[in-house]
Amino acid sequence: MDRIELIRQLYAKVYGSDGRAVQAFEQLLGLMESAKSGRKEDLRRLDKTNTNGYFSQDSIGMTLYVDLFAGDLKKMLKKIDYFKELGVTYLHLMPLLKPRDGENDGGYAVEDYRRIDPRLGTMDDFIALLDALRKENIGVCIDYVVNHVAREHAWAQAALAGDPEMQERFILFDTKEMPDRYNRTVPEVLPDKCPGNFTYYPEIKKYVFTSFSDFQWDLNFKNPLVFNGMIDNLLFLANLGITMIRLDAIPFMWKEVDTTCRNLPVIHDLMRLYHLIKQEVCPSVALLGEAIVEPQEIVKYFGTDAKPECEIMYNANLMVDIYHAFATRDTRLLTIDANRFHLPHRATWMNYARCHDDIGWGFNEDAIRKFGWDPYDHKQFLIHYYGGDYPGTFAMGEHYQFNPATMDARTNGTLASLLGLEKALKKKELYRQEEAIRRIHLTHAFILAYRGIPLIYSGDEIATLNDQRYRLDPAKVPEGRWVHRPFFDWKRAQKRNDVGTFEYRVFQQLKQLIKQRKALPYLHGQSSQIAVDLVNPHVFGIVRTHNGKTFFALFNFSENTQIVSTEYLHPLLVGTRFADVFQGREFDVNDTQFDLSPYEFVWCIAKKEQ
Repeated sequence: MDRIELIRQLYAKVYGSDGRAVQAFEQLLGLMESAKSGRKEDLRRLDKTNTNGYFSQDSIGMTLYVDLFAGDLKKMLKKIDYFKELGVTYLHLMPLLKPRDGENDGGYAVEDYRRIDPRLGTMDDFIALLDALRKENIGVCIDYVVNHVAREHAWAQAALAGDPEMQERFILFDTKEMPDRYNRTVPEVLPDKCPGNFTYYPEIKKYVFTSFSDFQWDLNFKNPLVFNGMIDNLLFLANLGITMIRLDAIPFMWKEVDTTCRNLPVIHDLMRLYHLIKQEVCPSVALLGEAIVEPQEIVKYFGTDAKPECEIMYNANLMVDIYHAFATRDTRLLTIDANRFHLPHRATWMNYARCHDDIGWGFNEDAIRKFGWDPYDHKQFLIHYYGGDYPGTFAMGEHYQFNPATMDARTNGTLASLLGLEKALKKKELYRQEEAIRRIHLTHAFILAYRGIPLIYSGDEIATLNDQRYRLDPAKVPEGRWVHRPFFDWKRAQKRNDVGTFEYRVFQQLKQLIKQRKALPYLHGQSSQIAVDLVNPHVFGIVRTHNGKTFFALFNFSENTQIVSTEYLHPLLVGTRFADVFQGREFDVNDTQFDLSPYEFVWCIAKKEQ
């Protein structure tokens, strides 16, 4: 069926076929045609030649805040060589669209989707950076908040001024009856900061649906003009030269009374529309979905092979599973979760070991129970282990959003501090420092070998430690996550060239890992992956297959040497003689077993292919 006809039918399914809906659909077609004809010539070439570039094993991402990393957009131009040196091929630039002044949820309370935060520069500066990066084959991802806008946004301001048409773009009620009814079934996102789900605005005498804060107004996607307006903004951003758009807070987009207003089925129709429209206008752009919900709900936002939605989703549980494996020296949870879901062919994960956010200790509780562990007790163990107050821990993280009623907490900290380097340095324990570096190397090797796109958090490539200087800034003191959001230390970064320093060891090893990944077609996003139960809980193993050839990787999450049986690995491999691409170490899987040194990892390909 013609794509436009598919869009028409799906739009009618969501919005009906009355006169208003038909008129709105015609408006949508006009917006799409205008955006399509407005594509730059080099973007049109990408649309023809690079419609699934995100699958390539060359895809290596880095996420950063422009102001913390470089100062502003103009200064970012001078940092391009740094990304090329490491091998990064796309950048996720954290929120940079114009936010409201004052508190703005870290930039996620957007006032204007077509302007840049003036602290960072102008739209011309941004376009110049996009053009320069594109010439170096480096793509850019930005955040696009779809569930809500700042109350300073033009739509909200018009609604506050009494414009009835604009008030229909939000979810407003004259009395408390409906808000109270919603609140009975809708969970609070931030109960301490924003109790309930509504804010009363006396100037219009109405209650406004505000899931995240009183200054972030949820949009009414039941109004087709809201959908059209948000699509119009998305296509505008795509035409600037952005190659990946992160859709923020998608599980919240549709509201129905007497439900949780989360993950409702119609949201998948909206995501399907987003994908179809994107494919029609700018097919080289990828959609990255942000849905911090249960894993079984996350995978639904990929859609299916027949009805795709987002091409990429955050692998939110993988980060937790990695830290779980280091703390317990047990990889069984990693193995179970790696095999838990079957992804559509045109879908892949975004994998990361650290991000700008805290770590919430949500894990597969059914698996934990099967191991004989109590989920509550185990969560408490992880909270305290990575909070740095568990006996024998190597970690120096910090508790975040501690709830004394439930004893729940989240964890802040950089990769290096969570994996032991900070503590070992403070205690002058040389052997423990070596262990920490090995953990960091293993973690990077893991996310680069795992199916999906690896995403490096800026600073982890030079072993950045927790930075307590944020406590000197009164504006930052209330937000503990600043401990792992420091200004990028360019003096330390220079040490990446000083042999023997921690900065050198981490940066150069990661650089080599990236180089090897780009050379291995097994690590293409569409090559299959199977996690292997090696009957040794300390060792995680995967087999990747590409064009009938196999690759295997092993990761010892223990500080002790481990023996690995080949009994369960051998049947999955094509060939018997393999060699690690880094050490040259040889493995014959006809042998009954081989050993792995403490925190050793191997990436192995068949000998005849070398």
